[in-house]
Amino acid sequence: MLWHVVLMKPKAHLTAADRAAFAAAFERALKNIPTVRDVSIGRRVTHGAGYERGMPDTADYLAVIAFDNLEGLQAYLRHPAHEEIGLKFGETLSSALVYDFDLAALDDVAKRG
Repeated sequence: MLWHVVLMKPKAHLTAADRAAFAAAFERALKNIPTVRDVSIGRRVTHGAGYERGMPDTADYLAVIAFDNLEGLQAYLRHPAHEEIGLKFGETLSSALVYDFDLAALDDVAKRG
């Protein structure tokens, strides 16, 4: 399974309508792109842990989207509904980090190095 991981920080001046438009575009993509297998979305939690002091303030939200394989991810990225998300990213986010991961069992990771 391939996971598309997106860390996002909205612009400070966003209106409720801006946030709703971004969320609606994201929801349309998830519903209309058939290669999406699973999605989880969350808000960053800070609780005073030591590592928080060293982290850059670049993300308030996380989206994790699962695909069966690389072809499924690439189909998602090429889909017209994803183009709308790309436009909304530029309009609504002050920063974003996007990574793709091929998840494996811990013992498989140890074997791969």
